[in-house]
Order: sequence, then structure tokens, then C-alpha cells
Amino acid sequence: MSARAGIVVTGTEVLTGRVVDRNGPWCSEQLRALGVDHESTVVVGDRPADILAALRWLESEGCSLIITSGGLGPTADDLTATVVGEFQQRAMAVDEPLHARITAILERLTARWPSVDQASIAAGNLKQATIPEGATILEPIGTAPGLVVPPPEGSTGPTVVVLPGPPSELVPMWQAAEQTQAFIEATAGRVPIEQSMLRLFGIPESEIAATLRSAQAAGIEVDELEITTCLRRGEIEIVTRFSPDQQELYDSFAEFVASSHADTLFSVDGTTIDQELAALLSGPPLRTIALAESCTGGLVAARLTELPGASTYLRGGFVVYSNEAKVSCLAVPAALLEEHGAVSEEVAVAMAEGARSALDADVGVGVTGIAGPGGGTEDKPVGLVWCAVSLASGELAVRKLQLPGSRQLIRDRTTTVVLHMTAGLLREGSQ
Repeated sequence: MSARAGIVVTGTEVLTGRVVDRNGPWCSEQLRALGVDHESTVVVGDRPADILAALRWLESEGCSLIITSGGLGPTADDLTATVVGEFQQRAMAVDEPLHARITAILERLTARWPSVDQASIAAGNLKQATIPEGATILEPIGTAPGLVVPPPEGSTGPTVVVLPGPPSELVPMWQAAEQTQAFIEATAGRVPIEQSMLRLFGIPESEIAATLRSAQAAGIEVDELEITTCLRRGEIEIVTRFSPDQQELYDSFAEFVASSHADTLFSVDGTTIDQELAALLSGPPLRTIALAESCTGGLVAARLTELPGASTYLRGGFVVYSNEAKVSCLAVPAALLEEHGAVSEEVAVAMAEGARSALDADVGVGVTGIAGPGGGTEDKPVGLVWCAVSLASGELAVRKLQLPGSRQLIRDRTTTVVLHMTAGLLREGSQ
């Protein structure tokens, strides 16, 4: 049994969804890398009673380490440090050297705003320098210090690591927190946790459930592995966590999946289709790409440019919603639009070839569809999308989609399909 940890994410803006929590998942992965079993993540608003209840619940679940994020700012609703002090039965006191360091930081920050309320700034400064006695200070990245707060003397309770909410401040503090004595002692029982991911495309999640049953029937003890499946961006992710001594068992399971789904398994090491396509384009040989997007509105370009080095192979793209833009930017024949309509196989192909020609690229992509919620007809309903990929060497791939769901889901799924189509055509061309 590994050391166990819980995460408490604070902030009403996170609880209500105005801000998406990035800290919980990031901290969870750091815990796994250390060999610490992540028990639960609790998201609470800026209410002291709720924060305290979350801490006590995680303690009752046997967590030896609790990570909190948020609630360390200078305003009245930033109360995490005070609540953690109460939880750990430690009095709050001003740390004068910390107070001086925060003051110096604030003097630099407020120098550009001479009319700022200095009294309010000073009050917030003092609040941030008031910490539980016995806590180890993690130096501020902004103005908020992090804290590592051990349990009361003689207690076997959890150590609490208190980190700020902004990821740009939380992430750099993590390494310093790991190196503190209280953190090391709280995670003394950790054991290595391996994690591997298989990715599949073009298969329903129900088939994976059937595969797991078949693997069990074949004598592979999959119930001894921690296997989770997730449908994300139109792909199936199979994530497996296991101990190092279960490596042979995992390898047997992975081989069973590979043999069962050879035509849909595209990644055995967690590599994304974005990364695979980037590798195919960057070569050798180098192949450049140009994009023409209508319903996806630049999402394909956004996916390509999320990875560094995209400027090597991405020539550029066109977002062409109107027929006039398709004609003027991509030289799509007006007669083609008139005869077949903007959402058609013929126009998708013309868009792909037009983008490739306009930007002198090796690969051209064309996407046109009806993302909704309006605009659909009986012949061309919402969710109808045509995708085309054209190579300068003459190869062509075209696909018709009829996707369910919201506008966001249709656009996102289409983008994933386009990346897979492009990678598939490039793989075929290189064989």
C-alpha cells in the first residue's frame, strides 16, 4: 500500500466553473510520479467551513499528505492558510522576515501605480505573511508564499502543503515542497506506480469493455491492473496503472489489445495524433501543409500550432466561411459551389487543393460542414461535414461525417478526424 494523498482545490470561481481547474490534475500526476497514491480531489468554494470539512474528510480517508491550491491572496476571501492552521492546531503568527520580503516585492509591483491605496496593500501584505507556527515557507513566486504545515506534535495526522492558485506560481513551488522534511516524512511509504496509455481511433468505447472481458477469459488477470477507459476528442484512451512487478501482466494485456484492435490502435506509448502528425510532417522528408477551414474555424491550425516547431511544416491556413472567400482565397470555382453547395465532397476537395496550391505546400486540407445549432436542412442536416486531404503527389483522401452533439463537440471531433486522415495518408504515401 503506497502513501496516500488528497487534493483540495479552493475557489468559488473554480467550483462554479468560471475557471477550469488545472492544478488538481497537474498535482495528481506529480504524486503518481513520486509513487504516492492519489485518493481524491475535492473542489470547494471560499468558505472556511467547507475547506476545513474537506481537510478532515481526507484525513479520515487515511491520507498522509494533503495538497491545497488557492486562497493565499491578500483579499478577505483568501483564507486557506488560516483554515489549515486551525486544522493542524497551530496558532497564526506574522513571520517578520517573510513580511519584509513580500513588502519588497510589492514595492516593485506598485511603483508603477502611485495612486494605489497603500493602506490596503499593507494590510494584504501583513495577511499573506501571517502563517501557521511551525510551517516551512515556500518562497513566493508572486506575492503569496507557499507553506508546508506538519501535523501537531505527537499526531499521526497528515502534512498539508499549501500552494497558491495561479499555475504559474504553483508549479515552480512544487519541487521546493518535495524537498521539505515534512513532505518527505509524509510520503515515506510511497512505492513506484507505473502508468501506460494506449490510444485507439475509430472504435466505440463499448468494444473496449468487450475486449477486457475477452482478455480475462483468455487468462489475463486484468482485474489486478487499474484500467480506465475514456472517450476524449473522438479517441479512446486506455490508461493502466500498475506496480513494477506487474510489468509482465501489463505487457500481456497491451499485446492482447494490439492483436484485437490492430486496425484502430495508433499509439502504444501515449503519443497523441498531434505528435504523430508533427513527426510525419517534419520528416525526413519534410512535408509542408496548408489548411482551408470552414466549420472548424481554425481549430485544425490551432491543434497543429500547439506543438513547438510547427513553423517548420505549417505554411498557413484560410478560414473561409463565405462562398466569396472560398472563391477569392482558394480559387474554388463558383460553378462548383452553385452546383453542389458549400458543404459537399467536391467543395472540400477543391478547398484542400486550393490551399495547397495557394501556399505551395505538399499537403492540403479542406473542411466544410454544418456545426449547428442552425443551418441544417433535410438533405444536409446539422453535423454533416466533408473533409479532404490532398497530396501534391496525387493521393487524395475524402471522408463524410455525420456527427451528433453540440456545435463544440462537432467541431472538436471533426478536427481529430482531420488529423487522423492526414496522418493516415502520409503513412500510406511513405510505404
